[in-house]
Amino acid sequence: MYRAVTNNIEVNVEPFFLDDRSDPAESRYVWAYRVTIANQSDEQVKLLSRYWHITDGRGRVEEVRGPGVVGEQPELDPGDSFQYTSGCPLSTPSGIMVGRYTMRNGRGEMFDIDIPAFSLDLPGTKRTVN
Repeated sequence: MYRAVTNNIEVNVEPFFLDDRSDPAESRYVWAYRVTIANQSDEQVKLLSRYWHITDGRGRVEEVRGPGVVGEQPELDPGDSFQYTSGCPLSTPSGIMVGRYTMRNGRGEMFDIDIPAFSLDLPGTKRTVN
């Protein structure tokens, strides 16, 4: 599990490899990741948009931007959490994802919260540290 806290908003990410959707012979590796966003602040917040920076095992970068997450722009009251699952295909057996969500509080102020960097590694392969 990977964790980041920004402005009292906690983001936890748990990635997992999808063997049944992957085909290493065709250089297709697919991961899912479960994200939990917990509002530990004392005001309501709304998730407006997302940004992902995805780097594959060869150093190629893809950037993804869009409104909300999985078609939703959840509003979280203090103490609330929101969980969703999404996925990421790569052409290499490893990669890294990191990003941010743009939020708006009850006063109309917009701010970014961090999504922690997390590793996508094919199970059973030796990890290397760069």
